[in-house]
Amino acid sequence: MKRIFSLSLLAIFSMCVCAQSIEKTLKPRLVVLTDIAPATLEPDDQESLIRLLAHADLYEIEAIVATTGWNVGDYPVAWMDTIFNTLSAYEKDLPNLMKRSEQTSFLSLKKENKKQYIGYWPSIEYLRNRVMLGSSKTGPKVLGENNRSKGSDMIVQLADEKDNRPIWISVWGGGNTLAQAIWQVKQTRTEKEFKTFLNKLRVYTITDQDLSYHDRGKYELSSHMWMRELCGKDLFFIWDESAWLTQNDIGSKSWNEYAKHIQHHGHLGARYPKNKYGVEGDTPSYLQSLPNGLHDPSQVNEIGWAGYYVWDNSLDKKTQCYTNTTPAIKKISQKYEHYFYPAIFGNFAARMDWAKEGKGNRNPIVVVNGKKGLAAIKVKADANDIVALDATNTYDLDGDALNYKWWVMPESGTYQGHVEVANADKPQASLTLPADASGHTIHVICEVTDNGAHTLKAYRRVIIHVAK
Repeated sequence: MKRIFSLSLLAIFSMCVCAQSIEKTLKPRLVVLTDIAPATLEPDDQESLIRLLAHADLYEIEAIVATTGWNVGDYPVAWMDTIFNTLSAYEKDLPNLMKRSEQTSFLSLKKENKKQYIGYWPSIEYLRNRVMLGSSKTGPKVLGENNRSKGSDMIVQLADEKDNRPIWISVWGGGNTLAQAIWQVKQTRTEKEFKTFLNKLRVYTITDQDLSYHDRGKYELSSHMWMRELCGKDLFFIWDESAWLTQNDIGSKSWNEYAKHIQHHGHLGARYPKNKYGVEGDTPSYLQSLPNGLHDPSQVNEIGWAGYYVWDNSLDKKTQCYTNTTPAIKKISQKYEHYFYPAIFGNFAARMDWAKEGKGNRNPIVVVNGKKGLAAIKVKADANDIVALDATNTYDLDGDALNYKWWVMPESGTYQGHVEVANADKPQASLTLPADASGHTIHVICEVTDNGAHTLKAYRRVIIHVAK
């Protein structure tokens, strides 16, 4: 009886720890710019929206802005119905989704509009109020007072809020709405104020869609190039030309898995359309900021689920941004895109189980060296030191057995020599720092996999700073 009692207390304690960590961890702020269209025309954005809503407990979705893309002339306002219809499906699945984090009610709309914490599923009223129209045209030629929209005004408003979190602008189509917001601030504020505004933004664009599909490659016609020229390094700007292609390609080749595990799972799954071209090419734009303990999304060297980027010349040959277009960088990005794809898909599939059944698998909770949460663990040591890595306090809310994998991510650190992790498949591992590692950093990933449905993963990053 004593053993049963102590185990019960442990289970209750674990649930409390989880709740406490959720309460202390704010969601990343997210604005979506989408050229969403009816699924009969282009299903890609609707697919990505469904996946996003299945992860709505992880993001503070500040705005869903319908705007232009390279397959669109003037954006047809009627296409916004696709967003609202998808939100209606989310509303029907909410009672089941909320069971995943044992949520039984919603905050008041006033509180929802302030700050949300990881684990909180937003109400349908909140999300519907966050849908709006952005720019209906493309290119820098249209920027000006006549191009203002609810979307561009909202971006300015969000950046002005007293909130230290950056705003991730997830660009599924063209970025003209964002460019317009930048234009508006540039006209009315000092250079210091303008820089402060830019520094609040984190932009992730899926290729460059701010121009006609037939004009692709003519970057001087795009407001994306205008933003990079005007803002330089003050604007955190990712231009992806790898992760979206990998997602499209593997998704298409793996369509049977989507048909089996995503389609017809709940009301969201019932709306998940068959692909025409690729599958969810826009999804990497918000995987970059997904909070799973793997990386700090603002540090692009800390590679996450959306691939690898370096500050480099862009394809327009005139501006710079974080990108992955050169063959060497793209090769590294693709290595990780392929490595993480099964985990990314498993995460989605498990959440769609919750949408359908109101039950399913949940990710492990990784605790490294006694530290809870998602932030990287930072260790200071000397060359030749043995660094202890301890994940024995890691647990699984569903009681699943756990497998451990400690591995070094060489592209994230500055030390390029070989580093061996001892007992890399055990909860307790160690790493002997090489004699020539002085002054360098080494990034170690703790990857934990459960044995439940879809073998879900969770991560923590350990950053070792080796003294000079």
